[in-house]
Amino acid sequence: MWLWLPEALLQERDKRAKWHGIPELLQKLHESSHPNSDLSHTHSVLKELSSLLSMEAMSFVTEDRKSAQESTFPNTYTFDLFGGVDLLVEILMRPTLTMQKKKPQMNDDLVKDCLSVLYNCCICTEGVTKSLAARDDFVLFLFTLMTNKKTFLQTATLIEDILGVKKDMIQLEGIPNLSGLVQSFDQQQLANFCRILSVTISEPDVRNDDKHTLLAKNAQQKRNASPSRAEVNQVTLLNIPGFIERLCKLATRKVSEATGASNFLQELEDWYTWLDNALVLDALMQMATEEAEHSSTESSDESSMATSPLRHRLPQSMKIVHEIMYKVEVLYVLCVLLMGRQRNQVHKMLAEFRLIPGLNNLFDKLIWRKYTSSDHVVHGQNENCDCSPEISFKIQFLRLLQSFSDHHENKYLLLNSQELNELSAISLKANIPEVEALVNTDRSLVCDGKKGLLTRLLAVMKREPPDSSFRFWQARAVESFLRGATSYADQMFLLKRGLLEHILFCIIDSGCKSRDVLQSYFDLLGELMKFNIDAFKRFNKYVSTDDKFQTFMTQINSSLVDSNMLVRCIVLSLDRFESQTEDVKVVEVLSECCLLSYMARVENRLSFLFRLVNVINVQTLTQENVSCLNTSLVVLMLARRRGKLPFYLNTLREKEYAEKYPGCLLNNFHNLLRFWQRHYLNKDKDSTCLENSSCIPFDYWKETVSVLLGSDRTSLCAIASYIDEPFMELDRDLLED
Repeated sequence: MWLWLPEALLQERDKRAKWHGIPELLQKLHESSHPNSDLSHTHSVLKELSSLLSMEAMSFVTEDRKSAQESTFPNTYTFDLFGGVDLLVEILMRPTLTMQKKKPQMNDDLVKDCLSVLYNCCICTEGVTKSLAARDDFVLFLFTLMTNKKTFLQTATLIEDILGVKKDMIQLEGIPNLSGLVQSFDQQQLANFCRILSVTISEPDVRNDDKHTLLAKNAQQKRNASPSRAEVNQVTLLNIPGFIERLCKLATRKVSEATGASNFLQELEDWYTWLDNALVLDALMQMATEEAEHSSTESSDESSMATSPLRHRLPQSMKIVHEIMYKVEVLYVLCVLLMGRQRNQVHKMLAEFRLIPGLNNLFDKLIWRKYTSSDHVVHGQNENCDCSPEISFKIQFLRLLQSFSDHHENKYLLLNSQELNELSAISLKANIPEVEALVNTDRSLVCDGKKGLLTRLLAVMKREPPDSSFRFWQARAVESFLRGATSYADQMFLLKRGLLEHILFCIIDSGCKSRDVLQSYFDLLGELMKFNIDAFKRFNKYVSTDDKFQTFMTQINSSLVDSNMLVRCIVLSLDRFESQTEDVKVVEVLSECCLLSYMARVENRLSFLFRLVNVINVQTLTQENVSCLNTSLVVLMLARRRGKLPFYLNTLREKEYAEKYPGCLLNNFHNLLRFWQRHYLNKDKDSTCLENSSCIPFDYWKETVSVLLGSDRTSLCAIASYIDEPFMELDRDLLED
């Protein structure tokens, strides 16, 4: 082994290879680190090695983390080549491996330096992180080091790097005394720990969820019927006493309440874990400069520094950005838990610990304290978004609101007492019963102040530039408040605040080109207008010219995948209004509204149906475009109710022949409906969503699909009857894994 090579030979080879004495220093480190050795000498050797490696790590950070190559970081590569990484792991773990009754104690500074060198090796030399991640014993050992406040940050930073590449997700229940460890953390340590937790509770594919085909996802679910490791880890966290309550306190505390006991130098050390991102430094300096221009109407603890010199303002700016970054991690963890299998348990806890009122109190002073520019790219659908702290913070906040409101009765906690009373008054005036969830809302848990969180969100949404990516997340958050069983009072609450006019301005007049933003606005508009005659009247008032209407329809037709939920809303609403001809207002709007008149023409509905079926197939179905299949089904279910299903199917057949590809469309639709049966008949949540959003019983959905898939070629409602024998492909099973 090279450790026993003669010193002279090693020195000679070192000169030629330019190893900078690293192998010789590793020899000394090995010799000085035996059990019962004087570890002070070990530490001095390690410091010498560290100085040779730290400059490479710094250069890696400042060069935007270019891909690590041996030639770029020769010292770190040499250190690993000669066993330096393995030696440091051995030194760190030695106290746990000894059989002696009295365990040897390692100096905290030595431990910190060992961890720092290992981290530098991870970021500079390819393969080091993976080799460490493969050692489960070492990964679990690292968690035990987190009990020591002096080594916490270095340990947390290294663990985060390792877990990011670990093939098998770590099981949190395997960490010794996890509950005691978490309960021992102060609030800043807990926030840092959330960075680690985000890797352990997120499904590996969550960030590309919409892009994975449903066929592949269904096959994967069959293979993995038992709960995933991420789901098990979520349950483990929820079982830690006080965990969610502490996260809620972290998410809602004011900047003035943070780091009260620590001095500025301690805060600087705490920043060690964040400063590998140049965007953080940019945001920090920009904020320190901008604070002087910030309105003096803000609360004293966040604006008193505005008149101070820059050198005095910098620590306060650091405090604000620091707190923002903590909150990003905490909100991400809460958001993932809200979307998990334990959703109802998490909801109950978040309500009890007043997360929503707390965020409402922070909205103007921290969350949306000033305008933050964001380009047209839709940032950050995961915790690793490469954007500034303030952008990440706003996006995580909006994602949390979306998850919190979506199909859950706790959504009314986003309002204050006066706004809840307004909803009740709307229902009373319309002579309709109040929604049960509204009646059951605990008034002690709703927002305080003059405005609730939803109303504040609407205000900033209207001020956002046309192509800002925040518009996408804002629209998603507001839409989630409306999703589920349609509530006339909820719709009117938002209509009275000018939301419909704002959406139409964005779609028609703003020049918005972002497909993501337009899709989110189409979806929101569909939920806002569905079954609401007042909304269609307002629509007609805004879209008052042929030019505006043509622009609107051009936007819809440019991408049906993006706009099909709005098309579904119009078709469903038209069907309901046509059955309410005894209502004078409904008759008036039906006769005057250009949008309803357009959809009332059967040739237009058939045109939408043809394109909806044509734009998808079984192999390309995703969570994002499966709505096109359901919208086409809605059109056919309503036709079936009126005895028009054979006419629609025959028109599709004629269209196929006219387009010179007989059988292609109907064979494709047949396969899509077979997939629909396999997908939805095993998913309770999805079926409930379909029923609530369409007001069509799910049994009628199932029945219509069965009728369409009927094998009797004499049935006028079966697709098979409209495909000529030479073009039949119905026996082919395209749905197999």
